[in-house]
Amino acid sequence: MLTISRTLSLPESELVERFLRADGPGGQHVNRTESAVELRFDVANSPSLPDEIRARLLARRDRRLTAEGVLVIQGRRFRDQVRNRDDVRERLVEIIRSVLVPPKKRVATKPTRASKERRLVGKQQRGRIKQTRSRKPELE
Repeated sequence: MLTISRTLSLPESELVERFLRADGPGGQHVNRTESAVELRFDVANSPSLPDEIRARLLARRDRRLTAEGVLVIQGRRFRDQVRNRDDVRERLVEIIRSVLVPPKKRVATKPTRASKERRLVGKQQRGRIKQTRSRKPELE
């Protein structure tokens, strides 16, 4: 079980891990070891996620989320597979924790009469400053 909060945890069966060869420097050994990890979690069809959390996760604009609703996280930060595996799992937990608290509703407000007047007075002063910069032709 992957624990996200006191009330929410994901079973291992919902996580799909794939190991692949990491790119980048590393000598001859890098061509033989599969140290990079790709973690896939099906957000859209997960029975463990409550509906409101699922909706918030799917509404995120995240490039790691596919059109089918699968979250794909790749880990190749470290040189060994175990650390990369722990890293992608921790990142998945952080992503899900970030949507646990619902966003606050924005309360629409109107500008006060005084702020409107201050704005208009400022615009008039600015207009006067610009008017003094213009050269007026002399009348003869």
